[in-house]
Amino acid sequence: MQAVHRTLRVLETVAGHQPIGVGELSRRCALPKSTVQRLVQSLAAEGWLRSVGQEQTRWVLTTRMLTLGTAALQDGGVRESAIGPMRELGELTGETVTLQVPDGPFRMVLIERVDCLHPVRTINQLGTTSPITATSTGLAFLALLGDDEVERVLARPVPRLTPSTVTEPCELRAAVAETRAKGYAVNRGQNREGVSAVGTAVVGLSGRPVAGIGLSLPDSRFDPQRVPRWARQLRATAVAVTAALAD
Repeated sequence: MQAVHRTLRVLETVAGHQPIGVGELSRRCALPKSTVQRLVQSLAAEGWLRSVGQEQTRWVLTTRMLTLGTAALQDGGVRESAIGPMRELGELTGETVTLQVPDGPFRMVLIERVDCLHPVRTINQLGTTSPITATSTGLAFLALLGDDEVERVLARPVPRLTPSTVTEPCELRAAVAETRAKGYAVNRGQNREGVSAVGTAVVGLSGRPVAGIGLSLPDSRFDPQRVPRWARQLRATAVAVTAALAD
């Protein structure tokens, strides 16, 4: 079972940071370099990874992962229901709009985005996963869960992705409480340095959250005074997605 966990950790880390070398993989996965090298070679032999670069070998996912990704996107119609409202939100705000859904109880995965037209913009790769507490959409999603579910998430250590990542459970509880009160969450470089985001959750027909919608933009364009307006636009978009799910 440990080997399975390690293999999945390597795959997830490659997905989030590709192209990536064995040394960086070892550091990010907190695994010995020899172990990572063995896992990478095994995954490459089975067709899940391929090497790129000449002077220094780095690793990326292969198109074989698309088979799993396509199956995973059978999300009950969330993506199809969200794409129209997301495009409208992108036109209103002029910023990149993202859609994330839960990937297990502890992470969120990006399944759709609408890119902005600014020459300087954030790059969000589809299929990227992030800790649920490290993104605005994830925190908004978490805030709509019951206290027992929140505590189960906070009981698990949070990796420090950037110097701004909040990892202490007491601080995360306060962030959840603030998000519940406001109905949205703000992320300032907690998941990726230099990237800010505002997010809210999409509620499904069952009354539980099913996804998160966010605005992603470089720190250079983030204006705190615009957050309330962005939040209102995000909430209206989330309500439109919920309505579309009912059609």
